[in-house]
Order: sequence, then structure tokens, then C-alpha cells
Amino acid sequence: MSEKGLMKDELRFCLEIAPDEEGLRLDRTLARRLPQFSRTTLQGWLRDGYITIDARPVSAAAPAHAGECVTFDLPPPAPADILAEDIPIRVVFEDDTLIVVDKPAGLVVHPGAGCARGTLQNALLHHAPDLAPLARSGIVHRLDKDTSGLLVVARTEAARLALIGQLKTREMGREYEALVIGAPPATGMVDAPIGRDPRHRTRMSVRRDGRPARSDFVVLERLGAYSLLKVRLHSGRTHQIRVHMAHLGFPLVGDETYGGGRTRHLLGRQALHARRLSVRHPRTGELLQLEVPRPDDFAHAITALRHGGGA
Repeated sequence: MSEKGLMKDELRFCLEIAPDEEGLRLDRTLARRLPQFSRTTLQGWLRDGYITIDARPVSAAAPAHAGECVTFDLPPPAPADILAEDIPIRVVFEDDTLIVVDKPAGLVVHPGAGCARGTLQNALLHHAPDLAPLARSGIVHRLDKDTSGLLVVARTEAARLALIGQLKTREMGREYEALVIGAPPATGMVDAPIGRDPRHRTRMSVRRDGRPARSDFVVLERLGAYSLLKVRLHSGRTHQIRVHMAHLGFPLVGDETYGGGRTRHLLGRQALHARRLSVRHPRTGELLQLEVPRPDDFAHAITALRHGGGA
């Protein structure tokens, strides 16, 4: 196994599996050989497709095979210190265990390269300083910058682990509204694995060797050359709804990454809103069912299309 390029500031390097590592779990093998990275971090990179073998995503539990080259193409490191900032946020639900916010479009969830400040995480630390000791300030799932809607945050470590468990078992329900180009069937289901696009690392794509992903949809309204959908997630892959609908030939309005760029004028962003969230309260066991209305820009775009303004 080559030891070249193993410093934390290196974003790309390759490692070769040694003969004595044959058959071991890949995450254990990598954690043993790269002690500067935690096993949890390595598992996250494997899950998100930043670690591949022959440009193929691979699971943490996959057996290592001698001679295979493991490629690391890592995301830029996030800033070490996340500052609290007085950024207005809309809180939908809050107690001593959870915070649920209605994220506006245009707000990035986590700081990262080129975006050290002005994120939802900065805002949450100002709103609730007790989040500071938690990983990612208690944020357990994310929404794209240009996606609006509901996002749940844990206020304790026990709640954080419980929410992660609900995501893994699909007990947490997430329902979106999406405005797409074209006329999909009245109801449908997309069961197509998603992985990182090997040619464009900021994009995802449907791949036979990707991670399982399923989305169900129902058409709520036909709007001329467009359709308003209700989409329910059964998994939580990066860009899942955007990728699945583009795969079917019905890209989201305004989605420049996945084929909807010619309709950017209708909304100025991708037309995706996380409208409903159901989550089991980690402390009380109560099922919380929350809903937020469409933001103004989304609602105005629908109104315009109803009046024939989609040219």
C-alpha cells in the first residue's frame, strides 16, 4: 500500500490493498492504515462516493482485495471553527431535544470551502449555543442550497444518534414538492441506485454500482408543459429527487445541473421544497408531523404557469 499523500490537506491520493489485507472489511482496512482519519469519517466518505475503486462507489462493509487501488477524491475541508452569526431563521418546532427549521432557498446548510460564514449552521449556533459540542451542531441531514423547507436538528447527543437511526431505518418521513418539465405519469416510483458521477465530481448520476435509492411521486397538478409533483423519499441520497426525475426525462424546473437550466427564468433556482416532515421525538416517542407552505417564489411560479406564463 502506497503511503504517498496521506496528510489531511491532501484531497486526492491512491492506496493499494496489500496481500495481508485480503478479505478484511474495507473501512477497517482503511482506518488501520490511515489513523489520522476516524473510521466514522472514512465510512462517511465511502457512503458519499468520495472513496472509490476503479471509479466505482463501494460500501464500507465490502471486502478488500489485494492489488485493488483505492482512490480518495475528498471534499475540501470545512473551516475548523464555526462562528455563531445572527442570521434570521424560521423555527417551526423547538424544545430541549429538537429544533425544526424552515430553511429558505439560497441558504447553505454547512460551512465549506468558499463558504465559511453565512450558513444555517452559523445561524443555529447563534440561536442555540448549546449545539456547539455536537457534531455539525446537531444537523443530521441536509438540503441543497437552492432547496427550501423542513430540516430537523438535534440538541443532545442522544437525540442526534436517534435521528440518525430514524434516517437509516426510514422511519423519518420526508415529503417534497417538485415542479418538473414535462408530463410524467399520474403516479410513479423510481428505484434506481445513485452514485457520484466519475466525470463530474460535483454531480450525482444513476449507476448500476451506486447506492440503493427509491423515490415515489404523485402528480398534484398539470400546468401546461410542466407538472407539480409530490415526492416521497425512501432513501436520502445526495440530489436524489433531482437525479431521479432527470433520469426519467422530467428534470426540475430551474435545475441547471441536471437539465432544467432553460427554465431558470421561472424561479431562479431549482423548484424543490421540503414541505412535510414526520419524525419520532427521541425523548417522548411522540410522532411529530410538520408541514410548511410553499415559499413565495415557488407559489408565484405556479400561479404564473396556471395563467400560461411558462414561455
